[in-house]
Amino acid sequence: MYYGNIKKTDIADGDGVRVSLFVSGCRNCCKGCFQPETWDFKYGTEFTQETENQILEFLRPSYISGLTVLGGEPFEEENQRILAPFLRKVKETYPSKTIWCYTGYVLEKDLLPEDGRKHCEATGEMLKYIDILVDGPFIEEQKNISLKFRGSENQRILKLKEILL
Repeated sequence: MYYGNIKKTDIADGDGVRVSLFVSGCRNCCKGCFQPETWDFKYGTEFTQETENQILEFLRPSYISGLTVLGGEPFEEENQRILAPFLRKVKETYPSKTIWCYTGYVLEKDLLPEDGRKHCEATGEMLKYIDILVDGPFIEEQKNISLKFRGSENQRILKLKEILL
């Protein structure tokens, strides 16, 4: 897996001050995407053990609320297989910090069903560690800059712990 950027302090992509990981690779290719360069699966830098350690260190300060994973597309199968064990480490190391994840896919249609477009062997584990999922593709015609933590009207902010009981 590759990533395009890591923000040590981000206030735009979830509650509080967060560390944000922008993964590379996306097959959605939404019209009006704010960073189409991340559609390329090889964009940026390779995600390594050193990268994991660096992010875990960035999460250490008490003023950091948690981790946000966005992209690109975290739920491309290639990315899920790397992110699921990494999110487990984050939760084991910082159980009180939240994990937010943004996806252009829809939870009930693409991720949960075993025959969903993006369901693979890592999906269930990945969803288990995510506290808040912002789902749905960015739709330029529904763009609304007044929405908190979303880009278009169709996108939802889902508290997964309440949904996946």
